Amino acid sequence: MADPAEILEFWLEEVDPKFWYQSNTDLDAEITERFYDSWLAACDGGLDHWIEGALGSLAFILLTDQFPRNMFRSEPRAFRSDELALFAAQKATEQLWDLDVPAPERQFFYLPYEHSEDLALQDHCIELISTRLPDEVELLLHAKAHRLIINDFGRFPYRNSALGRDSTSLEEVFLQKGGYVFAVESVKLG
Repeated sequence: MADPAEILEFWLEEVDPKFWYQSNTDLDAEITERFYDSWLAACDGGLDHWIEGALGSLAFILLTDQFPRNMFRSEPRAFRSDELALFAAQKATEQLWDLDVPAPERQFFYLPYEHSEDLALQDHCIELISTRLPDEVELLLHAKAHRLIINDFGRFPYRNSALGRDSTSLEEVFLQKGGYVFAVESVKLG
């Protein structure tokens, strides 16, 4: 079972930030091997005590928001612990613990909002990034792209297959145009 320090050291020191948002089968396998049991413990409520400060909360959020996306690409389990991550992010941002963590690591406190299929939470994500990471222009661009998708569809169409949801005809067109990449380009064009 991993502890918060091990998770933070792994993700923030061992993993090159260029792989934070890229698909990498070797990295995915390593995360699964090292942190799957810890993720299960978090899902069962066994790690809630980590959410009592900046570093413990950050480790919990990485474990429940980022790591499942690596461990379970294209599976429903990739999103199973999103609500846990969102709870930790909400508590951390309300307590201002996120401000105790430097950029770019601070961004992980805001990703559970960005991964939500709730428009109000998308708006809050943009507000958090704009005010608490104002120099992170690229991060704000991606937050706006996520918000655009939720505004247009009420959900992320590229999750439909993994979650067993039928895509609407408009979602199919969106996916054929490039999906998320299309949304990013649309935000850039304004």
